Amino acid sequence: MADPWHEAVCENDFSAEASVRGRLMEVALGGTADHTVKGHLDRFVRSLHAEAQRKALTGVNVDVRRLEFMDSTCFKSFAWWISTVQDLPAENRYRIVFLSSPTVYWQRCSLNALAGLASDIMSVQA
Repeated sequence: MADPWHEAVCENDFSAEASVRGRLMEVALGGTADHTVKGHLDRFVRSLHAEAQRKALTGVNVDVRRLEFMDSTCFKSFAWWISTVQDLPAENRYRIVFLSSPTVYWQRCSLNALAGLASDIMSVQA
């Protein structure tokens, strides 16, 4: 059964939603993440992190398969998130798994590069 916590953003051509089931958070992103939604994405990611810590979650699955484009300003939101989780004491960290499309070039390149810097807490599944 899903936890009552639920977060969502629907702005321009961008959507983001998250819910918690047990000790795992499920996140789905879609559309276009560019500078016009950067503030919304920043607040969304900070909310995800705060909830993951509050509930002592073990993992967050982020489905980006419906995310057609993400510019570098929005990608920085994920870099902040990964860095913030890495800076936590080991017992407070949680895993972040990005579910990506193997045919979308920017996802494959950008997410794998980020995972290479934080393989202890992040991975990419195609």
